[in-house]
Amino acid sequence: MKTSDEDLAMAAANGDADAFATLLARHYDRVFRLAFRLTGQAERAEDLTQDICAALPTKIAGFRAQAKFTTWLYRVVVNAAEDARRRHVTHDRAAAGWGDFERMRRAEEAEAADAVDWLHRAMRDLPQELQDTLALTLDDELTHADAAEVLGISEGTVSWRMSEIRKRLRAMRQEELAQ
Repeated sequence: MKTSDEDLAMAAANGDADAFATLLARHYDRVFRLAFRLTGQAERAEDLTQDICAALPTKIAGFRAQAKFTTWLYRVVVNAAEDARRRHVTHDRAAAGWGDFERMRRAEEAEAADAVDWLHRAMRDLPQELQDTLALTLDDELTHADAAEVLGISEGTVSWRMSEIRKRLRAMRQEELAQ
């Protein structure tokens, strides 16, 4: 019988290294995929995932099983991505005078396939709260209820955001096709 994530997390919070290793093995790819969707760049996602994994032994001590482990873990990833964004913005402002930002932007665009590049570009044009909502509900198939719990908002707000995302992405695509 497979031990639940919540039981493993509680054991890991109490210092069980094997439980922690099992959780990490189960969820590493999920953390990376969400980090990639939140950052839009593989290198940043790898760095963010590694930072999260390094901090997780300390953070898991605060897990109290008041929510599903995956919900708690997604919140950890979203918070880490927000922190990384703030650091990145600060770095970009410092580097803007030297053209580093433009060189990085062009290198990022060259790395991605056209379809993936468009989606990430479109996501970057969305307000931050819509980006976070889309990242949580994409591929990992989080329900609106689970995404609402991660984001600390109502399920109805998640549903509205998803409707707004679809409307904005359609409009962006139509505008590009008209040009």
